[in-house]
Amino acid sequence: MDPYKLQVLNISKSFPGVLALDSISLNARKGSVLVLCGENGAGKSTLMKIINGVYQPDQGEILIDGKRVRIRSPIQARALGISMIFQELNYIPEMSVEESLFCGRLPMKLGRVDWKGVRKRTLELLETEGLPYSPTMKMKDLSVSDIQMLEILKAISMDASILIMDEPTSAITEREVERLFRKIAELKARGTSIIYISHRMDEIFRIADDIAILRDGKVIDSKPRAELDIDKVIALMVGRKLENNYPKREIELGAEALRVERLSTPGLFKDVSFHASSGEIVGFAGLMGAGRTEVMRALFGLDRFSSGEVYIGGKRVVIRSVSDSIASKMAMLSEDRRRYGLVPVRSVRENVSLSSLPRFIYRGRLHGVKESKVVGDICERMHVKTPSLATVVEALSGGNQQKVVLAKWMLNEPDILIMDEPTRGIDVGAKYEIYKLMGDLAAEKRALIIVSSELPELIGMCDRIYVMCKGEIAGELGRKEFTQEAIMRLATGLDKRTREAS
Repeated sequence: MDPYKLQVLNISKSFPGVLALDSISLNARKGSVLVLCGENGAGKSTLMKIINGVYQPDQGEILIDGKRVRIRSPIQARALGISMIFQELNYIPEMSVEESLFCGRLPMKLGRVDWKGVRKRTLELLETEGLPYSPTMKMKDLSVSDIQMLEILKAISMDASILIMDEPTSAITEREVERLFRKIAELKARGTSIIYISHRMDEIFRIADDIAILRDGKVIDSKPRAELDIDKVIALMVGRKLENNYPKREIELGAEALRVERLSTPGLFKDVSFHASSGEIVGFAGLMGAGRTEVMRALFGLDRFSSGEVYIGGKRVVIRSVSDSIASKMAMLSEDRRRYGLVPVRSVRENVSLSSLPRFIYRGRLHGVKESKVVGDICERMHVKTPSLATVVEALSGGNQQKVVLAKWMLNEPDILIMDEPTRGIDVGAKYEIYKLMGDLAAEKRALIIVSSELPELIGMCDRIYVMCKGEIAGELGRKEFTQEAIMRLATGLDKRTREAS
């Protein structure tokens, strides 16, 4: 009996100007987890989209249970027992939770959609997985974490024999991660083959049975987990050894760049006060739902806050909109780059120049030569890897998409840069580049505010860390006080409870 559920043999795929996959071969065993590692752009997601029928290979073949198959569409992939959770969240904002869960597979009864059956099955799924959502809630009203959990639930509910997970934990809480890992163990016990893409090394060595490393569209190595360690995997991924994953630079701080006093919005956050100096990297830690993103959205003018004051360069400013923030030399990279930071179907050039159009549109026309020159220069500075400025952004890797967003905002030459989950869904090598860019920007005397769910990232790169719990600042830590334990005690409210009890 063939031990392999899925075999990929000599698959190649090219896009205009890019050889994405170069004769790749992989095997996934039944009832096991095959983890794919590699930098953004290594070809992982492209290969998975071929297996899921989104793309067609230029050459090579796919075998399921030893039989050659041609997967022409995701619908055909589903019929073959393949289900996929995509890295970039793809959903229709106006759909309800139940509509989204059964999109493309609505049950029919007497020639009509069986909505009663949809409601019953949705409630069963939500209850089984312990998810507190209403079936009628709109997708647009959910957080990134909520949407990711529903995407996971949708894929699991299809009873697939091959389940592809592309960065499934990039936007969910630690508790939800634990729930997902328990579900993976259950699926393995049922004989499900899981192909799991992740950049988080702790996850990889916790759940993998086999590990395959891709680089530049090729399989560099593929071995059982026991034969590899973290340092070896990283070296194989990036083609070099990263001596220091967090290249923190010692920078002399300048004057106060930003001060926020008693910022409040009922039900979201209360009396939030903090400050940041020029050249300083200030982190915000906290559990999902602690209010970190909500504070930053209000500060940047995306949402209104009910009370509080904001000072930039020592002067009080009134921020009612994003335009006010931009005028005050502030910029923000949102946690969901596709939803808030990019226009995926437009070119790199158009995306980067979007927030600076008055520089290029004047005297009644767009000055394209100037736009291309300025955009090209900033993309080179931000190390954006793209075939050309005309390439559509959705064709780039996650890391390069993030650098496009960064390039867009850097054209405005901000003094204050807010980065919400700046390395979500980005590989080790691309993270390192983002961290170096953070250091460069701080050295230019810009103040950086970093919101991150990755504690090692905050500890490695920040000068100070504010910890939020239930919409309030639970504490502030200096660099000498940084430990994961200290941050988690504040994030969970344990220190506060301890003080109250003493």
